[in-house]
Amino acid sequence: MFDNQITVAVTGASGAPYTLTLLEALVKANYQIHLLFSSAAKVVFATETDLKIPSKPEQTAAYFTERYQAQPEQIKCYGKDEWFSPVASGSAAPKKMVVCPCSTGTLSAIAVGASDNLIERAADVVIKERGQLILLPRETPFSTIHLENMHKLSQMGVTIMPAAPGFYHQPQSIQDLVNFMVARVLDHLGVEQTLMGRWGYSI
Repeated sequence: MFDNQITVAVTGASGAPYTLTLLEALVKANYQIHLLFSSAAKVVFATETDLKIPSKPEQTAAYFTERYQAQPEQIKCYGKDEWFSPVASGSAAPKKMVVCPCSTGTLSAIAVGASDNLIERAADVVIKERGQLILLPRETPFSTIHLENMHKLSQMGVTIMPAAPGFYHQPQSIQDLVNFMVARVLDHLGVEQTLMGRWGYSI
């Protein structure tokens, strides 16, 4: 029914518009999305958008399913302690995962394999199964601690993609800047996208 599966985790860093654009693009690309929201992410969403993320995972899944007109079961959402969910097991978890945006606290926990909640465990699973993990930290400036954690994860094959859009395409809106970053994520995932043309090419 679905072309592929992916885990999308949302943490307490600034960047709700990135999340929304990424989810919409993945739904259109016929991905089944395993969606994880931290408590802090819900607070940030309420601050940066007019959206109030429901408290229960099934309500969150229903909300985004309706918002993006997704197919039944295309968006599945889990609570932070649902250890029997597919994303917690190497035998069932999607081989691709994006943490968008990624707080430096989450980045640190992933770097040390803390696995204290489902987001951290899901990332740990993708790393150990040699899957594709992309992290979008949005912090500035980066401290030595942040940089050391990023370096450690990069050496494990994790893609570190700071939410730092370019301006060479002469963006006319905030959404243009958001599209720039999400397009880069989709390119790395191998997902066809029309958000942003590649250098030297038109869309």
